[in-house]
Amino acid sequence: MAARGKFIVLEGGEGAGKSTQIARLAEALGAAGKTVALTREPGGSPGAEEIRKLLVQGATDRWAPMSEALLHYAARRDHVTKTIEPALAAGTWVISDRFSDSTMAYQGHGQGIGREAVETLHRLVLGNFQPDLALILDLPVARGLARAKNRGGDDRYERMGAAFHEALRAAFLEIAARAPGRCAVIDADATPDIVAGRIRAAVRERLGV
Repeated sequence: MAARGKFIVLEGGEGAGKSTQIARLAEALGAAGKTVALTREPGGSPGAEEIRKLLVQGATDRWAPMSEALLHYAARRDHVTKTIEPALAAGTWVISDRFSDSTMAYQGHGQGIGREAVETLHRLVLGNFQPDLALILDLPVARGLARAKNRGGDDRYERMGAAFHEALRAAFLEIAARAPGRCAVIDADATPDIVAGRIRAAVRERLGV
């Protein structure tokens, strides 16, 4: 029977370079002999991808903050039960672009529903399920938003104001400070090669691979 896989999440504000770094990390772990699956939030399972459309499209004020958090957790429940848990049980290492820390940062802090509300919602929906390692990519907000603008697209969250994104950055750093055993902050204000090296070192240190 295969050993249970590990669940790694990349978090951070808009334009932090998560997509690039997820691909680099997956390649490195594959070279180290691990079977790797990539996924994302919101999304990652057929049902969750349908909910994703409701969350990333439309006006910035489309949802009340609590409604938005509930949609994220409805998608997350489906994602965990249909995609993440089966893969981990089979011995696959799962790397996700965002998970529950994003809800804490975006809805808990940025949209003001509060840490306690998000923690309660997480316990109700997922119990004690958490990533083995959350890598929080940190860089100045202006730099991240410029990167996001350059890549095109029309993500609803990217259109929220600069003050919202500053609150997000502070929130992610607070999340990491509250859970240092689970989180590692990665300075992402560097070239992709340098950031990939920092991520690889953190994974080696925390998970031994």
